[in-house]
Amino acid sequence: MELRHLRYFVTVADELHFTRAAKRLGIEQPPLSQQIRALEAEVGTPLFERKARTVTLTDAGRGFLDDARQILAHVQRATDHARRVARGDLGRIGVGMINSAPFHPFVPRVLREYGQQYPEVALSLDENSTPVLAAAVLADQLDVAFVRPLLGDEPGLVSEALFDEEVLIALPQAHRLAAAPALRVEQLKGEAFVLFSRPVGAGLYDDILAACRRAGFSPRIGQEASQVTSIVNLVAAGLGVSLVPASMQQIHSDGVAYRRIVGDAPKARMSLVYRRDDESATVRNMLALARAVAGRMGL
Repeated sequence: MELRHLRYFVTVADELHFTRAAKRLGIEQPPLSQQIRALEAEVGTPLFERKARTVTLTDAGRGFLDDARQILAHVQRATDHARRVARGDLGRIGVGMINSAPFHPFVPRVLREYGQQYPEVALSLDENSTPVLAAAVLADQLDVAFVRPLLGDEPGLVSEALFDEEVLIALPQAHRLAAAPALRVEQLKGEAFVLFSRPVGAGLYDDILAACRRAGFSPRIGQEASQVTSIVNLVAAGLGVSLVPASMQQIHSDGVAYRRIVGDAPKARMSLVYRRDDESATVRNMLALARAVAGRMGL
């Protein structure tokens, strides 16, 4: 028994007329009659009572009709479900983000729009450092992650640059340089720096050190922290200066002054990482949306 036999049967039962049913199905009437007789033979009992000008359902036919409708409806639901999953309208996605990501309007906007466009996709969030998030994506514990550049290339991952963010100098509020509206990197020569450790954010770390070297000095790192938010607090405590993504101005910490950099300055790149072999529609939709939002925001 095939699904088409059930569809033929239900159509004849709806029309109670073989010619009209055949026309509705787009086939000839004789083949339709043959298919219905083959179905009755397989079931083992007549499903229709045929008279000169009328067709009616037998008792067995009426019972068979209810089941046939349910089977076809279930098949349609299964088909619709598969198509929605294939489009990425249904399913789940695990998203990671670095600790500083929520302070930039980009990532919250991407997540908000994704939820609006795909309300039936269960979205889970994990906030951590770049290397931890990259490892989680590679291990299939997360699907995508918004990170800073990785320490090195990872063959199983794709890292797609989304935008470069301005970097600011963070100073203790009472620092002698805080009176200036903007500063050059070379003015930080001799200062104690507060930075995150290189494995936590190798790309930005290396860019900061490179900018200092181009300015004629190697920074003296006095304190290290695992999170940018911790760096801001250490600067507020007067333990040094730092270079941080401009979005960190959203942290309104007493005792910290942010100043723009005049001249040569590093950039804080935001990237999206995902598995190279991941072909899921949910990930594909997230990538497309992230690119579109970055474009609309002019990043």
